[in-house]
Amino acid sequence: MGFLPLSIELLDGSKMRVSSICEAEIALQGQWRSKAAAPYKDACRLIAAAKDGTCNPTIAFAAFKAAAIDQRLLLPAKKCGALKMLDDVAKDMM
Repeated sequence: MGFLPLSIELLDGSKMRVSSICEAEIALQGQWRSKAAAPYKDACRLIAAAKDGTCNPTIAFAAFKAAAIDQRLLLPAKKCGALKMLDDVAKDMM
């Protein structure tokens, strides 16, 4: 199951695009600000539970995103070209 990709930057400066439970698991093994923080621990627990089938993957991925936000690792999403063109057209209409 895939999700809309998240871009994160770990403390060592490495950047990752995360769009699956397996990629989230790999990202959680990287350098985070605090591996003792509750959102990080929740994400680890829920990602593991999603892998073994005892947690809904959507909930686990949301927990991963919450942990990345909590530790200021989530990078802003870039607008795709089509959305930028739509914004430009809408701006011209105002």
